[in-house]
Formats: sequence, structure tokens, C-alpha cells
Amino acid sequence: MPELPNDQALEKYRQAFQEEAREVLVELESALLELNENQNDQGLVGRVFRALHTIKGSGSMFGFDELAAFAHDLETAFDEVRAGRLNVTSGLLDVALMALDQIKAMLEETAGGPPADRVVSGEILVKLHALTGLSESSAAQEAAPAPQAPLGAAGALSTWKIHFCPGPDLLRNGANPMLLLGELKPLGELHVTASMAAIPRLEELDPERCYISWDMLLTTAAGRDAIRDVFIFVEDSCELSIEPDLAPREHAAEALPSTPQERRGGYGRRAYDSPDNASSIRVPAARLDQFVNLVGELVTVQARLGEVAARRDDAEVTAVSEEIERLTAALRENSMSIRMLPIRATFERFRRLVHDLARDLHKEVDLTIEGGDTELDKTVIDQLNDPLMHLIRNSMDHGIEPPADRIAAGKPATATLCLSAKHSGATVLIGVSDDGAGINAEAVRARAVEKGLMASDSQLTESEILSLILAPGFSTAQQVTDVSGRGVGMDVVRRNVEALRGTVEIASRPGAGTNVTLRLPLTMAIIDGLLVRIGPSYFVMPLATTLECIELTHQDVEKANGKHLADIRGELVPYIHLREYFNIHTERPEREQIMLTETEEGRYGFVVDQVLGDHQTVIKNLGRVYRHVQVISGATILGDGSVALILDPHRLAQEAIRATAE
Repeated sequence: MPELPNDQALEKYRQAFQEEAREVLVELESALLELNENQNDQGLVGRVFRALHTIKGSGSMFGFDELAAFAHDLETAFDEVRAGRLNVTSGLLDVALMALDQIKAMLEETAGGPPADRVVSGEILVKLHALTGLSESSAAQEAAPAPQAPLGAAGALSTWKIHFCPGPDLLRNGANPMLLLGELKPLGELHVTASMAAIPRLEELDPERCYISWDMLLTTAAGRDAIRDVFIFVEDSCELSIEPDLAPREHAAEALPSTPQERRGGYGRRAYDSPDNASSIRVPAARLDQFVNLVGELVTVQARLGEVAARRDDAEVTAVSEEIERLTAALRENSMSIRMLPIRATFERFRRLVHDLARDLHKEVDLTIEGGDTELDKTVIDQLNDPLMHLIRNSMDHGIEPPADRIAAGKPATATLCLSAKHSGATVLIGVSDDGAGINAEAVRARAVEKGLMASDSQLTESEILSLILAPGFSTAQQVTDVSGRGVGMDVVRRNVEALRGTVEIASRPGAGTNVTLRLPLTMAIIDGLLVRIGPSYFVMPLATTLECIELTHQDVEKANGKHLADIRGELVPYIHLREYFNIHTERPEREQIMLTETEEGRYGFVVDQVLGDHQTVIKNLGRVYRHVQVISGATILGDGSVALILDPHRLAQEAIRATAE
């Protein structure tokens, strides 16, 4: 006889619930904040109700009874809104957001976090009941079956035929079918018929498997989605169909199938019998990182094999090397695509921050999102939270003016804060912009002189002056507030972005607003590059920024009269001689190569001795000692075991412009 589920197995399924519940809470928060802007939108009300219903039902199913009971009262309130018996108000939404925070705290407690404050739970429920006129006892009564006034009533009643047959793993996953059926009862009038036909002989019985299936008729005003939400956590491990009952019947029970064959008809295949029963799977991030690291090591070994094959005049070894190279490239592309995630979910999390800060600062702010579908490496996204939070807080506190000041300046009372993302070659540009008062460059300059960050007679461009904001401890705020003013925010932004091998750029127009751009690498693991040689040293240029390679001869250099300019089809393009830049003292070849790249400063060329060809580059960090070397974004190990530095064309161009200006 199989062993009964142990505590370890149950804990695994509880963790799966906790992870999914966190995602539902993100959706709930987003819906509540959107509802705050459009309080008559019934679609948003439905999103809020379904999220609460999912948290309550699945929480109860997995044994989180306290969390489920707390969510139930809030669910009841929004069901009253759906039924038209309660209006959406700012007060109700504020209490709902407070309850959301408390549900998060209770959820983290179940995951081993600090205990949630029960006093806060009680205070929230008191406020909720005062706003809605519902008491805890009445909420409990409404949770019971109410055939004459179904809880989901929000329009015409419909009857649905529901077939539910648990799969072989449903009980092992910690689910309780009876609790699921109990979740259907509050939706309306429910008639249930159980089928015992699949129960085997006693000696063949698996005690971890449910052999009973159910056919039900549910008369309710709730739609198909609301019914399906009851089964959301078990849908992939059961046979489920929800179809409208179109035939009018005098007795609801007449609609239920009476034979196993009839029950089978029209229901389709079991989910667990289908080869495509799950469109996605959940994998721990640590395991995914380990997988990508192993792929990176495989890329390095494949490069080594390629070098060995090139040295040997053996057609068979060469053929095997080329096949492994093809497979490694495909594996690399697939592994990297797995780690790429759209940034929209990260942006959406900040709606709550903007909402709360606007309330605390007595300002009116609309948050807009552009380019939310832009994909970025998960490891990069995970480290964006702190930089974006500090940028938003600074914008809300220092940049955006109070409504009265904006009206006096001829602006709308409501300010706009925009989070944006877009691809630019091998990088992603993350923008935080506002239409506020902008940055006073002279105030920044004066503060920098006061703090000894620059001499009073220094000649700096406006861009260079604004970049001083990123210095540790820098702040132009006249007083410290709960929001900002201590001078640590922008320093955190700079350090976190540089740790991601990125840069921070600030642009501002007085009276028109400020735009902060984070330039980040698309991925932190593997990139396509071009391997180049300068004397005995090897370097990698990112392929995504490289446009073409052009020959440079001694005659071309003489024609330019010593200036680092190349005539490329009638266009004069500046170039940087990397041999001179890195002080490599070996004899220059007769013919060199200019790598023409596209940077934010325009087109720039980089002169090397030889372009060796494409290279799948596994990025390795240089370590803390070399973090100040801005023009190098990392290193990679070549097939022969030597190290090649990965160049940052954008930083190199900036350094050249700065050196020329000086």
C-alpha cells in the first residue's frame, strides 16, 4: 500500500499556494488602484471580487483558515458592490488596501515570516463593517447557501452543468474536494450528484486517490469565470467542464446525467490524461539560475572544443565540433529566453506606492506605464525594485508640485509620472519621468561646492552638474521628511545600477520636468559578441551595437592629418584607437580594423588589430577591485583558457568625449 502524504509533501503544496497567492495579491492591488480611478467600472469590481474569492477559497482548501476568514469579509463587501447594494467609495478602497496589506502579512506569516498583528486585523474589520453596514455575523450568514438570493446575484440567473472528476494526484496535492464543493454553494442554488462507479475493488484501492466524481447543477447570476475560479488551483489535476444548461426543466435534478456513459458524454478528455495538460510549470529561481550557469559553462567548453578542432586536421572531429556548436547555441538561446520576463509586473507594483505618496503629500498624480511588455533578464528585474522606488519617491517629493502651484504655473492640477521601458541594442532603457518643476542646476552646483564635490571655478556642462546628484549623501532638500531628503536615495540608485553593469542618466528642464534613464544590459549571463585582438590581448565587443568592420591603413591615418576621424561613405566618424587607449606597446600591423558601433553619443569607431569572428560570450564579473573601471563591463574565458575583457562601447565613447572636452 502506498505511503500516505507526509508533512514534507504537504509543505511543498502549501508553498505552491503561497507563491500563487502572492501573484493574486499583485492582481488584487492593481485592480483596487485602478478602481480608485474608475469607481463605476463593474469589470474592475469583478476582478477584485474574483481575486478575493480565490484567496479565500484556496486558503481554506490548504488549511489557512484564519487568512480565508479574514478575506471572506472583504469578499462579502465587494459582492455587495457587484449586486448594486453598496457603492464604491474612497473610504472603502482605503480599507481594502489596508486589508490587502494585512493579508500579505498573514501570508508571509504562514511562510515563516513575522506574525501578523491580530489587533490590526480587528481594527480593519471594524472599519469595514462600519463602512458597509455588514456585521461579522451577517457576513457569516451570507456565506451559507442562499437559493432565493444567491451571493453572486448581479443580473439574470443562469443554470450551469458542472462536471468535476478529481485526478489521481489531487489528494496528494493537499486539495480537499469537499471544500471545493462547499465553495460553490454560496454562488446560488446547487444540486449535486455523486458517482461511485469508478471505485475499484478493495485490494486495488489507492488510499491517496479520489475515485468519486460529481455532476452538479448550479443556478446563479455568476458567470463561468466566477465558477471556474473555485477550481483555479486544481484545474490542471482534474477533469472539469462548465457548460450552460440550455434545456428548461421542471426539476433541476432532471438535468443531471444518470449513467456513467452519459456522464462521460460531452465532457472531453481528462486534464491529467492530456499530454498538454499544463501550459506552464513553476520552477524555483535558484534552480533556473543553476541551469543557466551550467549552460554558460557548456558554452565555454564548446569554444575550447572548437579551438581543438581547428588545430587538428580531422574532418570527423570538426563535424562533431560544429554539431555541438549548433546544439549549444540553440540551448543557450532557449535558456536565456526562459529567464526573460516582461517588466510590466514590476511597474504595476509601484501603483500602490504612487497612490500612498500622493495621499501623504497631498498631491494629485497619475501613473502611466509605457513599454510594459519589454522583456528583461529576471536577475536584472529582481534588482530594480530599490532604484525605481527611490526615483519615484524623489520625483513625488521634490519634482512634482502641489496642485495649487501647478495651476498657478499653468499646468493641470494632476501631475503625470511615467515609467517606461524600451530596447536599445543589447541594452534596455528604463525611464522614470515627471512633468514637475524640474531640477535647478544652479542649486545643485551650489550644493556640490558646499559639500566639496567640485571647485567653485569648475567648468561643468549641465549634464555633468546633474550627475552630481548621484554622489553619496547629496541632497538639495531643505528639510528631512519621511519621504526623502537624507541624500541616500540617488546614491542607492547609482550603486545598484552600476552593480548591474548599467548607467544612470539625468535630464531636466526647469518648469517642464525631469527624466532619469537607467541603461541596463539585456541579460547578465551570455551575450553574442565579436572577438577582437590588439597585440597579445583579446577583447569582446557586443555584437548588438556593432554595425560593420572597415579596414584602416597607414595611408588613411596620414590623410586625416593625425585626427581620429574616418571617412565612411562620405560621413566623418570619430574613432578611438584602443591600442593607444589601453597603452599596448607592440608593433602596429600594416592594416587595422575599425569596428563601427552605434552608441548614445552617435556613431563611433574602435580600432583593433584583427577581428577574429563571432563569440558566444559568457559574462563573468571582474570583482570589487575593478568595479571602478567603467569602460569594461566584464570578462569571459576563451577556449584556450585565457581571459578576454568585454568592452562597453557607450562608456568608451563618453570617456572620449570627456577627455576631448578637458
